[in-house]
Amino acid sequence: MTISLRAIKIAFATTIAILLAQTFQLEYSVSAGIIAILSVLDTKKSSVTIALQRIGSTILALTLATILFQLIGFTILVFGLYLLIYIPLAYQLKVEVGIAPCSVLVSHLLLEQSTSVGWLANELSLMIIGAGIAIIFNLYMPSKETELLHARDQIEEKMKNILTEFSLILKEGFANERAALLIKELDYDLKKAEKVAYTEHNNQLFSREEDYMIHYIHMRQQQVKILSEMSVDLSVCYLPTKQNMILANLFHQTANQLHESNPVVDLRKDIQDLLNDFRNSDLPKTRREFENRATLFILLNDFTRFIQIKKEFFEEQISN
Repeated sequence: MTISLRAIKIAFATTIAILLAQTFQLEYSVSAGIIAILSVLDTKKSSVTIALQRIGSTILALTLATILFQLIGFTILVFGLYLLIYIPLAYQLKVEVGIAPCSVLVSHLLLEQSTSVGWLANELSLMIIGAGIAIIFNLYMPSKETELLHARDQIEEKMKNILTEFSLILKEGFANERAALLIKELDYDLKKAEKVAYTEHNNQLFSREEDYMIHYIHMRQQQVKILSEMSVDLSVCYLPTKQNMILANLFHQTANQLHESNPVVDLRKDIQDLLNDFRNSDLPKTRREFENRATLFILLNDFTRFIQIKKEFFEEQISN
């Protein structure tokens, strides 16, 4: 939510909450506006959750304050005792978000020297109006779907570029910094997209527990970790062997088939064919050839994990 949108929501929610409290002739009506300010949050789910916690916290605070004020009296020391008992209880019951506004409501009882049903109803109504109006205004949240689709396209384009760089490294026989730089950029893009995806998910009050875009981003994050490991191993694959060329072509092929809906069946077959070629090839004759072959085998195993992650993601989406 942008700052300007948040400011508009807070201004209107506060004003309407105060006017509504005045319409119902509630005392300390401005407090309803203050509660509305505190309750306009970044997502729909957080607004509803916090509002419910604050209402529960209000009931706890008013009940405890009533007992203490009636038993001991309406003094500042009793108010301090109330805080001493209420704050730990609020944290234990996970309603600590209501400590500040609820204590303001309890202070009204202290000022009025009363815990009558009328005053208790007044304070609870202030909380319900303030939190309720904030929820209504937070029902509108701009969709981030377009932003997420754009982020997905950028992520897939960078992964394609990374695999293309891997292919060039194997074909040319020397490493460069472009792949490592792209991996860093991609990792940053994925973290940024993850935040947007969770925000969008939390703005859907009745969405599924597990969101598609969140799953997709987590899948790509796992793959990026593997790409990072592979980029280190690629730096020592400098011999122009037949297996280097085959793996380079496989990277290039994968780069062109990276889109999210690809079940990667053909790629898995190509990997298996390359493994069979490794097994049937003549043994390395020099130390350099042996090191190169060993590293290629590690790369191929890592790439198998890379493809397997995508396959599991595809199958999971199909089953859902």
